[in-house]
This record gives sequence, structure tokens and C-alpha cells, in this order.
Amino acid sequence: MGERQLVLSLRTRHSADEDLVLGYAVEAAWQHLTGTPPAGWSTAEPVNLPWNTRQLTDLARNRAPQPTWLITVGRPDLPAIATARVTRTPAGVEEDITLTLGYSKDGTPPLDAIAPLAEVLCTDHGLTTMLTSLRAARHDLTVPPHFEVPPIPVSFTLGAGELRDVGLARALRPPLGPAPVRLGPATEPALHYPLGDGTDPRAWTALQQLSQYLMRTS
Repeated sequence: MGERQLVLSLRTRHSADEDLVLGYAVEAAWQHLTGTPPAGWSTAEPVNLPWNTRQLTDLARNRAPQPTWLITVGRPDLPAIATARVTRTPAGVEEDITLTLGYSKDGTPPLDAIAPLAEVLCTDHGLTTMLTSLRAARHDLTVPPHFEVPPIPVSFTLGAGELRDVGLARALRPPLGPAPVRLGPATEPALHYPLGDGTDPRAWTALQQLSQYLMRTS
């Protein structure tokens, strides 16, 4: 296999209270997938601030109700970058995060770590949804001046709140495609749908069918 990038697109939702601290979801994902916390953050490149969840929370709070856009980076020897958009909504405070990690030809994306990570994010960090995908791309995360192939889905996670809206019985039995894995406590379960290993483009069809099924409530 050549160079690849693992991409996690996730959304979290939190109650808008004075004790809220943002950034823990991306920190947990970073630690889980790289073994280290993020190195720095900023609102634009170049990133020049050491990682600090309290400082980025204060910034987002001071800018509310306007959204805040953030960028997070890791160590040079572990290529990873994340962007996050923090917004105040009627449901609370939401983080829309895209985390991308690079792997060389000799590296192996840790696909078996995604389900355990999803459980942590659902249980401790207010995950609502997460799409994980894999693509052939430069491991140093630079963008070449030509077209690159799109990523291929690996898995989709439905958090406990969204699962309540869909209904557990329905979400457990999609008519086609993957059988989900239960995550979290039995009283507040989440579901994780495996879609493949990131090599078969037909995973997009499976994801589309699953999404359409979950969006239908009757």
C-alpha cells in the first residue's frame, strides 16, 4: 500500500453551561490514535499557541454567539491536523471537527482503534455522529496541485442522542449493509456501523443506503 490519510469527521454537542470546556473530544481522539496529545492550536496558520483547552474555550465563549474556527496540530514526527468549528445552537454548543492523520508506505492506519475511540467519544464527550474514512494521499498532509481520489468510508457512528431520535429497534436493523455494534452503557447506547477497510468504493453506496434509512422516521 502507498501513503494514506485517515480522516475522522465528527460532531459533538454539549450543554451550554459555565463549566463547559471545549477541545476534549479532539484531544481524546488525538491521544487515542497517536499516543500523544495535540501540540498546538490557533485560529489561523501558522499555529503558534501551545495546546490549552481552557484558552480555546475562553476564546469561543467570548466570540459567541458568532461561530469560532480553530486549527489544531501535532508533533512533526506524527503528521496530524484538525479543524473545528464551534457554534452555539438551540440544542447547546456544537463542535464540528475534522481530524486527518497521515501514514507512510510503511505505516498502518489503526482501523481497529476506531470503534473503541467511538465508544469513548460517545460516553464521555457528547458525540452525535462520526464518519471515518481512508484515502490514498500524502502522509505529510500536504496537498499536491492536481486531483486526488476521494476518501472511502470505513465506519459510521451514531451517538446516543441521535439514536433516541431514530429509535433503537429501527437503527439496529438496517435492511442492507452492515450490522451495527452497540457502544456505551445499555441505558444510553450508541451504534457503530462498520463499512469496510477503506479500499472498496462500494462502501459509499452502503453509507448512502444507511443514511437514507436512518433519516426515515416512518
